[in-house]
Amino acid sequence: MTENRRYDALLFDFDGVLVDSEPLHYRCWCEVLKPFGLDLDWDTYAKSCIGVADREMIHQFAANLGLPFDDLWAQYPRKKELFRSRNVTEVQFYPETLDLIRDLARQYKLAVVSSSARVEIEPVIVRAGIRNCFHAMVCGSEVRRLKPAPDPYLRAAELLDASAPLVIEDSEAGELSGRAAGFDVLRLRDAHELSTALRAKLTSDSGTLLT
Repeated sequence: MTENRRYDALLFDFDGVLVDSEPLHYRCWCEVLKPFGLDLDWDTYAKSCIGVADREMIHQFAANLGLPFDDLWAQYPRKKELFRSRNVTEVQFYPETLDLIRDLARQYKLAVVSSSARVEIEPVIVRAGIRNCFHAMVCGSEVRRLKPAPDPYLRAAELLDASAPLVIEDSEAGELSGRAAGFDVLRLRDAHELSTALRAKLTSDSGTLLT
C-alpha cells in the first residue's frame, strides 16, 4: 500500500452493489408471499427492505398483514430455493464491474459483506471467475447481528486485518452498518455506477489515477 493511500481495504455489499440482484429477490418474495395477500410494490420494497435482514423483513410483513410471523417465515426456504434456481441465469456482473474488481484486487484487500446467505451469492462470484479476488466474505447469519448493526463490517475488517477500510453500499441499513463500525462509506444508487463512482473516489482520496 502506498503511503498516501487512505484506505487499506474495500468492503463491498453484494446485492445492488456488485450485481443488480435486488429485482430478482423482489420477484421471488412476491411469488412466495402472494398467497398470503401481500401486494408489495417495487418502490416500497426498495425503500423498506433492501439491506434489511430477511428475518426482520418478514417481521415487518407479518405485522402489516396481521398474520403470524411463523406462517410467513415458513416460506423462507422456498424463497431461497427459488432465488438459487434463478440466479444462475438471471444475476450477472456488469463487464466493467469485473474489470474493476480484477484491477482493485492487485492493489487492495477486498471483501464481500452481505446479509444474503453465502449459498446465494458465492456461486455467482465463482461463476464470474473472480472468487479469488476476494480475501474474505461475511454473509448472512455468520455474525450475531446483521446490518444496520456494525458487526458484519467489523468482522470483515478483522478478517482482512484492516484498520481503514472503505465500505461500498447501496442501502440505508448498509450505510448505517458501515458508519457504526467507524468506517467511511461510499453510497451508491445502484450497481450501474459502481465502477465510475469507486474509481473516482479512490483517485480523489489517493491523488493517484486508478487504472
